[in-house]
Amino acid sequence: MKTSTKNQYAYVNNILIAIVSAIFGYNLYQAIVHPENSNIAISLILVVLTSVMVRKYGYQPVNEKRKIFDINKTL
Repeated sequence: MKTSTKNQYAYVNNILIAIVSAIFGYNLYQAIVHPENSNIAISLILVVLTSVMVRKYGYQPVNEKRKIFDINKTL
């Protein structure tokens, strides 16, 4: 059975979440251990942008079978 993904941004958003989490974690560590070298403001901006992207496009692929089931359920 082949499922098609309708949300093409889902995989990109998952990768984006992982990268931003790593950058934020590193910069949070820098802010605690070496406050003079930290760029926590830039990391917070990245976190906010990632949150906006995930809310706009979603982070899970939508497969066709579930969509059809939801349509039949509402009828």
